[in-house]
Amino acid sequence: MRTSIWLAGTAIMLLALSACNNAQTPAEVQRDVTKAASSATAENTQASEKQADATSSANKALSDATRSADAKIADAAAEAAATRAEGNHKVALAKCESMAGDARKACKDEADAALAMAKAKAEAVKANHN
Repeated sequence: MRTSIWLAGTAIMLLALSACNNAQTPAEVQRDVTKAASSATAENTQASEKQADATSSANKALSDATRSADAKIADAAAEAAATRAEGNHKVALAKCESMAGDARKACKDEADAALAMAKAKAEAVKANHN
């Protein structure tokens, strides 16, 4: 029994060693090299396409985020300008109270016009960024 195991092991080892010494013909080597190069080129092309798609997607997302941020900033600036204009309007109206008659009416009209102008400018800024 030991002899048969030893012979089987020797036979397997001889087969393994003989397989290591089988050289391919130059035509087979060239075919394998060409096949490997073609496969590598296809994989590189596919990877480049994926990279281009990812870059395009990231640029679009960045552009959308920037546009959204700009709109939010413009909205906040417009609201702040309108709030300042309303505060200035209240102060102007309070100053108008010290006047009488036509002067008071003209003062209030001027304050109202200044408020309307400031609010219109704020809305224009807001509209330009939305």
